[in-house]
Amino acid sequence: MPHVGGAQVRRSSLRQQIADALRDEVLTGRMQAGRHFTVKEIAETYGVSATPVREALVDLAAQGLLEVEQHRGFQVRRFTAGDFRSLIEARVFIVEAAFRDMAEHGMGDLPADAIASVRRRAEAAARAARAGVLDVLIGCDLRFWRELTAIGGNPHISEFLDRVRIQTWIYAVPHLRGLRDLAGVCWSGHVELVEAVADRDTEAARRLTLEYNAHLRALIDKLAPARS
Repeated sequence: MPHVGGAQVRRSSLRQQIADALRDEVLTGRMQAGRHFTVKEIAETYGVSATPVREALVDLAAQGLLEVEQHRGFQVRRFTAGDFRSLIEARVFIVEAAFRDMAEHGMGDLPADAIASVRRRAEAAARAARAGVLDVLIGCDLRFWRELTAIGGNPHISEFLDRVRIQTWIYAVPHLRGLRDLAGVCWSGHVELVEAVADRDTEAARRLTLEYNAHLRALIDKLAPARS
């Protein structure tokens, strides 16, 4: 029985590793929207069996990143400008509700180690944004928001916001890559935001988050017509 359990853990870990790797490929634009592929193709690429690949692809489809093609395999989902606007609205709605709840019920004791970790993520994300290193920024930004929302204690909010933010990045990345120089283009107020949370200033945190969403929408709305 221990041997079986170990095999299950290894398979689960492989499934997650494949899902994470493919998510990164989609996020960074290396696996572009509309691309078709099969379980066999991905399994051969990673040198693994079909089962964990199929499970990983089903997971990504459930997260809205892939579309299942009947009898054909999978396709990287194409997000439209309408999808992007809806995703931004969803981000605003989620964060508005989160900060309103914090303001009404208080933030309680904020673990110093958690705040310190989020602050490190914030500093890394801000540096990447100022330098215009997009791949680094995406990873740092997502980890920053995962840790920041986890402080609120509701894993469902954190998970849902993470999914929405991933989808937003997938739409935004091709437009951002059209710029020759991304230094200072993307929002870099992560440190200011975590300091507002650390100070329990929910109104400032809410304002900064709204600024972030407004900045991204204005930026992509400006870039999108140039690619249409």
